[in-house]
Amino acid sequence: MDQFAPPPIGYYPPPMPVPPPLPAQLDFTGDRKSFFQLVARGAGLELVTLGFYRFWLVTDIRRHLWSNTVIDGDAAEYTGRGRELLIGFLIALAILVPIYLAYFLISVEAEHLQAAASIPLVAAFYVFGQFAIYRARRYRLTRTVWRGVRFWMSGSGWIYSFWASVWLLFGIVTLGFALPWRAAALERYKMQHSWYGDLQGDFVGTGRQLFKRIWWMWLAVPAALVFGVAWPFVYAYFKAEEWRWWMSGLRIGGVSVESKLESDALLDLYWKVVGWYALLFIAFLIVIGGAVALTITAGGITGAELAAPGGIMKAIPLLVVIVVGYLALALSLSVAARLYLSRDVWARVLATTVVTNIAAAADVAARGELASAVGEGIADGLDVAGF
Repeated sequence: MDQFAPPPIGYYPPPMPVPPPLPAQLDFTGDRKSFFQLVARGAGLELVTLGFYRFWLVTDIRRHLWSNTVIDGDAAEYTGRGRELLIGFLIALAILVPIYLAYFLISVEAEHLQAAASIPLVAAFYVFGQFAIYRARRYRLTRTVWRGVRFWMSGSGWIYSFWASVWLLFGIVTLGFALPWRAAALERYKMQHSWYGDLQGDFVGTGRQLFKRIWWMWLAVPAALVFGVAWPFVYAYFKAEEWRWWMSGLRIGGVSVESKLESDALLDLYWKVVGWYALLFIAFLIVIGGAVALTITAGGITGAELAAPGGIMKAIPLLVVIVVGYLALALSLSVAARLYLSRDVWARVLATTVVTNIAAAADVAARGELASAVGEGIADGLDVAGF
């Protein structure tokens, strides 16, 4: 056929292939200076309120991180409130205090039973803590909204706690070699009970994949026990590998995630935290040393008297300086950790992560109900809470 002749009647050229959609980039748009001011101001208010401001600070931190996490051009939203966390914590105290009190009475009345009682107590707290971790995650998901649709979570915290305990025992028996499979199994349970509207989540990462990434930990940890300076290296590399494995295993409906985080991407952040911790400890010791010297020279008390049992009670101003200095040190350490290990780690993880087939989340029907903050309160009381 003549290449210049018109096509015959009824002829239709084959359709051009439609290229697959480009992966959507995850972005973090938060200002670092604003985050530092937020956590520094929050630490000061924690000091003034004897720690009770922590619930509002945690809420502000999450709101900052969520609202600056941009997926396909739209930012997420965190709708939790500090008052919810406070109420959840107070309810958790009503549950935990009697347990602590019962153990204390046992140790007082029968000192020889204390060691025997500590084993079931620790085991019970572990099981209870795993339950709290699951319920805290449910609370955070139900307060997370993207494009007007809320995330939510089903499943049982007690079932999760049971399997977490079984896998832990298996990990102990295998000298830790089963821990990657434990992490995969527990994450799969959590994700398969996580939802975005009517889209169900899943986790496709495997224990074998994680083990291949971190097998060297079984060689590095003994060396780090001998050479303490190696800990930041070991832990930073481990966390980077764990982040990449976890992010790349996430699925929500037909939406998939892939992380390209390098193994050494977090190394400098952990060393910066170590540096700030060292500087803050040195500053604390200088302040306390200066206060002790001033007390001896101007307070009419000798160093031997201060060092004697109860001697510090003779110098109340020095005691006040020590207590306030210790609290200020602890809060300053939390500021450094939150800045580098919460904000900066999250920003770097997002910068190296892409989302594929985001169009699968375009037509989603809202489902799920809000969860209470009691689980997070219990997790906070057991010191197993997270962001």
